[in-house]
Amino acid sequence: MRLTPLAPHPAALREALVRRGVPEAQATSAVEGWRRAAVVLDDVPPVLQETLSVAARDVGASCVSGRGWMVMTGDAAGLAGLARPDRSFLPTEIAAALGAALRALVEPPLVWGMARGAIALDRPVVVGILNVTPDSFSDGGRFVVPAAAVAHAETLLAAGADALDLGAESTRPGRPSPVPADEEWRRLVPVLRELVRRWPAVPISVDTVKATTAERALEEGAWAINDVSGLRHDPAVATVCAARDAGLIVMHSRGALAEMATYDHAEYADVTADVRDELAGALERAAAGGLAADRVVIDPGLGFAKRPEHNLQVLDRLDALATLGRPILVGPSRKRFLGTGAGDPAQRDVATAAACVVAAERGAHLFRVHDVATTRAALDIAHAARTGPGVATTRPTAPPPLPAGRGEAGA
Repeated sequence: MRLTPLAPHPAALREALVRRGVPEAQATSAVEGWRRAAVVLDDVPPVLQETLSVAARDVGASCVSGRGWMVMTGDAAGLAGLARPDRSFLPTEIAAALGAALRALVEPPLVWGMARGAIALDRPVVVGILNVTPDSFSDGGRFVVPAAAVAHAETLLAAGADALDLGAESTRPGRPSPVPADEEWRRLVPVLRELVRRWPAVPISVDTVKATTAERALEEGAWAINDVSGLRHDPAVATVCAARDAGLIVMHSRGALAEMATYDHAEYADVTADVRDELAGALERAAAGGLAADRVVIDPGLGFAKRPEHNLQVLDRLDALATLGRPILVGPSRKRFLGTGAGDPAQRDVATAAACVVAAERGAHLFRVHDVATTRAALDIAHAARTGPGVATTRPTAPPPLPAGRGEAGA
């Protein structure tokens, strides 16, 4: 007799079953729901507390409780039994929330739909950052000339970027007054047009908090909008995206645009729980604007209204956000909390890649970075190790650009 402990994730169990002769489809079915989950209940009446303790034991869950609270842990499939309408002892609203959270863990989103196509999420998706601002904290002023911006886009794609995120307004602390919509669009339009013309199959998101800019960008061929305010500043962004069936990234942040990257609003009771609740509010705003749920991606906003310890906790507990049921994008790139290269943000690229690998292990799907090559290599190796032998660790090269047109950005 021999004992062999398994790594605590479904892939390890599935591989162990297949290796011992179980058909792959049957092995996959057997491990569905074999994922650890934990839930906290507060304000639980004493009578219900005892009933739930017994019910938790019946489904194989562990339970710790105190005056008015309970923490239950177990396999997602087992805990799901507590949410079944025909047998749940929980209030209807709580049972529905528990069921939705557990389904999101067991059945994560596999695709992100956007205006001009979709991105499969079966492996890490790297999004290259393209700033056409004069005052970005990392590369301000380098790509304000359209030809330079387009050349950098080609570099990002050749390094392995799956998509591009184009922005023309900085959130850098201490920046001047907000950029007017017309000026933002003046910076964006020549670059966006040339990117769409040269690489029509490359998904492009435009970073803006303004519905007017979002509408113009989608008309010119953008696939998605990246709203760093999480629809707090202009909820009409969701309506604009819904009208074109576009993708939308809602990021967690607090305060005005100039305050987002400061500590002015960095006060939390429980940063992970608070970020989750506030992102849930962003999802409600998106739904109120008529946008389908499968069009929305969530971003925990690393580096925004969070102190270094907050960023690290959110990164470590990212799987709590997966219970919202939407793909997760992270943008740790060159942020101060990475703690290296204080004088030169580019010195944080290796730390950025490490943070992305941690995020991928905890459920992130998309990774917005400046240095695509380093992050691409790190994520591909991590993904290959996670999914098993036979998975390629390299990406196909980006499609060649179309020739530059006379008088256009690349000319």
